[in-house]
Amino acid sequence: MKSIKILFFLFFIIFIFSCTKLDETFRSELEENNAGINAADLLTNAYNSIAGTYITGNFWHLQEHTSDELIGPTRGPDWDDNGQWRALHAHTWNADHTLITGAFSDLLGAQFAASNVLQYNPTPQQAAEARFLRALTIFSVLDGWNQVPYRENLTDYRLDPVTLKGTAAADFIISELTAVMNDLPDNAPAYTANKNAARALLMKVYLNYGVFADSADNRTKPTFSADDMNQVITLADQITASGKYSVKADTYFDNFAPNDDAVSPENIFTFYSQNGVRGTGTEGTWFQIAHYSMDPSGWNGFATLSDFYNKFDANDERRGEYYTYPGARPNPGHRINVGFLAGQQYNLTTDVPLKDRQGSPLIFTPEVHLRETGNNLEVTGIRVDKYAYDYSNYSSQNNNDWAMFRYADVLLMKAEALLRTNKADDALTIVNDLRAARGVSPLGSLTLDNLLDERGREMYWEGWRREDLIRFGKYLDAWQEKPTDDPKNILFPIPNNQLSVNPNLVQNPGY
Repeated sequence: MKSIKILFFLFFIIFIFSCTKLDETFRSELEENNAGINAADLLTNAYNSIAGTYITGNFWHLQEHTSDELIGPTRGPDWDDNGQWRALHAHTWNADHTLITGAFSDLLGAQFAASNVLQYNPTPQQAAEARFLRALTIFSVLDGWNQVPYRENLTDYRLDPVTLKGTAAADFIISELTAVMNDLPDNAPAYTANKNAARALLMKVYLNYGVFADSADNRTKPTFSADDMNQVITLADQITASGKYSVKADTYFDNFAPNDDAVSPENIFTFYSQNGVRGTGTEGTWFQIAHYSMDPSGWNGFATLSDFYNKFDANDERRGEYYTYPGARPNPGHRINVGFLAGQQYNLTTDVPLKDRQGSPLIFTPEVHLRETGNNLEVTGIRVDKYAYDYSNYSSQNNNDWAMFRYADVLLMKAEALLRTNKADDALTIVNDLRAARGVSPLGSLTLDNLLDERGREMYWEGWRREDLIRFGKYLDAWQEKPTDDPKNILFPIPNNQLSVNPNLVQNPGY
């Protein structure tokens, strides 16, 4: 946990240097230190800067820990961390919450890193990639806080950033992505910003445009215009027409494998990871859930909730399976090694049943609470391992790229847009085709409720659940270990340390 706190501190420093008033002495030193830096290096830095907060980083925690998919229980004296995980799940945070403050700083620091590329004579493609990354950070700040400090001019820090809000921020993202579309590559690895990545992000903006609308109750009672939904459908059709992606049977976990760049049929935009080159920290997805007795030993932390786990059919590939991939452990018992890890756990090399530190069988149970005490506190909660562990890089940076935009998400967004424009039959066909590829029987009809469930089954732990729950009007509902809560929590509070340095920010209602 110390490493997480250090990372938060570093991102805080980045933010303070990039998004608040700086004196002229610091500016001159910054310019002197930047001598010789080129746009290519800065662009790589921008990709690295933005990746960390999405890959089980601060913003990912805000999107998942606040939802019905994930819980971070305090296990006796472990994982207390001043109650920060409990506060996220129970929606009891305040404006000084460490992860909320960290995520805000992360995203604005990444925005600065992307904008900085534009100051160093980038090629048209480099500029387009940087503006795409910047648009992604703006989208996330809009989604979480509805106030986006934005600085176009990086030469005069005596000027405060402007603040983009609501549909003005959404319109800015749309204009940016539209402006750079022609300069983004058609054919590039998924870890390079590309035309279809921009289309996928545009789909997110149009799909949530009614949520971002400028009205008092827009986030709690969003409306969806036919024009916005038709934009979503058109963009989805353009991505399909590119012919680059497909949803195939028995390939779900290929999208998250150590060699996903070679085998994934769906990944549209990813964050690159290659051991010894640069990385994204996907190995953290294992360490945060794995018990101390597992291979490799983990931190025995986060879990899912039984109500969410029970949304899956038993034969749904996405729930978990025995998965073979380069460098995997032999797994002679063909034990489930990706997806949801429930029940007795085994050594994947010898097939010997594992035990906890008290010598009892290591059996992950559906029951889990925000505070765990007693003899079973090590084993409560079904664990989630979506990214197959890269044993070829044991206890170091894994090679799994992080899937940010996937084709299955594009199809589900199109289905939602069709459903919201009274084309339920067409939407049902899309969803049932996806379900067939995942090995489950078709739905008889499609409603907003079972479409939200399908998004959960397909997109779990990928960092979209809070946004989906808000759009479908479910975020303020009660669920396991969380009561019905205050409408103010539909937005996060502006961190107090940011209010103190930026007069153009105002605290969100209710905080």
